[in-house]
Amino acid sequence: MSWSKSRSPSADAPSPRDYRWPSLLPSAVADEFDPDRAARNGGRPRRTARDWIVDFLCFLVAVFIGMIGADAISKNPNVSENIAHLDQLIGAVACAAVWLRRRWPVGLAIAMIPVSVLSDTAGGASAVALFTLAVHRPFRYVAWIGGIMTALVPFIYVLRPDADIPYGVAVALAVMLSLTVVAWGMFVRSRRQLLLSLRDRALRAETEAELRAEQAQRLAREAIAREMHDVLAHRLTLLSVHAGALEFRPDAPQAEVARAAGVIRDSAHEALQDLREIIGVLRANEPAEESGRPQPTLTELDQLVAESREAGMEVRLDSGVEDPKTVPAATGRNAYRIAQEALTNARKHAPGAEVAISVTGAPGQGLTLDIRNPPPPGEVPHVPGSGQGLIGLTERATLAGGRLDHGEEADGGFRVHAWLPWLER
Repeated sequence: MSWSKSRSPSADAPSPRDYRWPSLLPSAVADEFDPDRAARNGGRPRRTARDWIVDFLCFLVAVFIGMIGADAISKNPNVSENIAHLDQLIGAVACAAVWLRRRWPVGLAIAMIPVSVLSDTAGGASAVALFTLAVHRPFRYVAWIGGIMTALVPFIYVLRPDADIPYGVAVALAVMLSLTVVAWGMFVRSRRQLLLSLRDRALRAETEAELRAEQAQRLAREAIAREMHDVLAHRLTLLSVHAGALEFRPDAPQAEVARAAGVIRDSAHEALQDLREIIGVLRANEPAEESGRPQPTLTELDQLVAESREAGMEVRLDSGVEDPKTVPAATGRNAYRIAQEALTNARKHAPGAEVAISVTGAPGQGLTLDIRNPPPPGEVPHVPGSGQGLIGLTERATLAGGRLDHGEEADGGFRVHAWLPWLER
């Protein structure tokens, strides 16, 4: 069985209404696809167009086999005319009862046990009832009811022996017919269960794909948030320091005011450039490395230190890396962001304290950053939202395959120690 699927993007799970020809689905499958279908029909299952066609064909099969049985019983010299008429009447009622096979498959099959004993004309209806039981109910029902029907076959031919076929052959043919009907019904049931299991697997796969997409989006947003924090926090801190200096020293020399204003202008321009770059990444849905502006690496660490010194910080840089250009771009960028965030934190939480930056490493050994500042010389007001940058740096180092430790030391200072992998080329 196949059908054409037309799935709505907003649907949470497929239902018969999501398919182009839902009337071609069996009602049992339709109820599994849409659990609310029976509720919409007043709590009772409703046949689809396919069900009506199948039920009508089953009725025709029962009538056709019943007519063969009625003709045989009327010509059987071992059966009287009155019993033959009664046999045909019971068979006609059994054929009419075939229309109830979907609603009461177990009850109909049980009712067919005595009917099959009393009437040869009901043989087709009994076969349809056994087939329906095998399709719609588990095997234990089929084993019990089908076993009873099969066990009664020799007794039936003792009561009404066939005039043309020997007793043993007739019993064997009847048993083979019953087993064939049961096997066919179980095949249909297993095929439907396979169809439903494939549908469930497709739903799970779709759900997992959506979850993976959501997780990828969340990780991308977190990465962009960390990048934005690392980039803008440094620039905005410079702006705050120089703006504060102009506010508290309005009588400063003109040259110093002009220099501070120039730093503020340059920092604001750089912050806007960084913000424009991140927004461009969001719009273009591309990694930051593929955007128009080059990303900082370890070679720009000297420039970062110079900017901090221009802002009035005391920074001592001790680089043990012979050629920063040989450091992989991703490793150098992570090292730059770690140093940038450490300087920003030192500027906010320990103004006036000297910051010592040590960078060492070699290919195959990794890149080590050690950034330390002593306790601030005076009282420092609490800065709201502190700690988020260090959390982002720890995640950045972990994702890069390295590690980062930070914390307050015994003398009141603060230290950030990071190790990043540096693979040999």
